[in-house]
Amino acid sequence: GDLAKASAALEHGLELCQAWNIGVWEINLASHLGYAYALSGRVSEAISLLEQVMGQLVASKIGSSALWTAYLSEAYLLVGRREEAMQLAERALALSSERNLRGERAWVLRLLGEIAVQRDPRDVEPAETHYRQALALAEEVGMRPLQAHCHHGLGTLYATTGQREQARVALAAAIDLYRAMDMTFWLPQAEAALAQVRACDNTPAE
Repeated sequence: GDLAKASAALEHGLELCQAWNIGVWEINLASHLGYAYALSGRVSEAISLLEQVMGQLVASKIGSSALWTAYLSEAYLLVGRREEAMQLAERALALSSERNLRGERAWVLRLLGEIAVQRDPRDVEPAETHYRQALALAEEVGMRPLQAHCHHGLGTLYATTGQREQARVALAAAIDLYRAMDMTFWLPQAEAALAQVRACDNTPAE
């Protein structure tokens, strides 16, 4: 979660690829840089770069990537373009399934959970199903950061639906994983969510 360092390294790598005309790696680095921008709050820059990546994939006939498609989907979600986010996430899921890419499928399933949570009204059951499917796959293939994100998503979902015990368990699991991996960007968010759940537990009944 050190987005400043990640962005700097990716920007330098992208410059080298452009200077040396290394097309495939240029697309690869640009996609990861776009996602780093999105997480950093530089969403308009992220969308511009990720849309460019999608265009390059089509022009170069490399074919779509499930992960890079998911990056653009998440960037759209961050600016409230939910329908476009959903369309891209479904496309990414299909790509990951066709190619039997379990890690990328897990990533996309977690994203589908995020999209379901942000619908109005919130799609609680599909969100929980997607998070749990993503978590199971992430555990299978050893993707511990994604496991943490899935627990975080589940905990936040349970907190909003009044399932405080489940929320505490899921958020505590996310916090343990974030701490173990020194993922300090997401740790305060999970800790704040858990503190809010505990505060609700201490609220006197009316």
